[in-house]
Amino acid sequence: MTGHIVPNLWFNRNAEEAVDYYVSVFENSRIVKKEYYPKEADALLDFQKDFAGRVLTVEYELNGQRFVAINAGSEFTLSEAVSFMVPCN
Repeated sequence: MTGHIVPNLWFNRNAEEAVDYYVSVFENSRIVKKEYYPKEADALLDFQKDFAGRVLTVEYELNGQRFVAINAGSEFTLSEAVSFMVPCN
């Protein structure tokens, strides 16, 4: 294993807004990087087409703890459930 477990949180089209808020509230926090959906609609699945060119994920840290916000639709809702990303070689 190369690192720590990174919780991933699913948002209904407002991941950037949520992360901006979280980073403003918690000290020692920052946005690490953003990944984007392809701009070419033909590279996307049908349910992703209206996300073309928009943020797909935002990786951020809150007081040293790494998180990823997934910008997607209403297929799933933010709840007490959680997913973990485990970076491996």
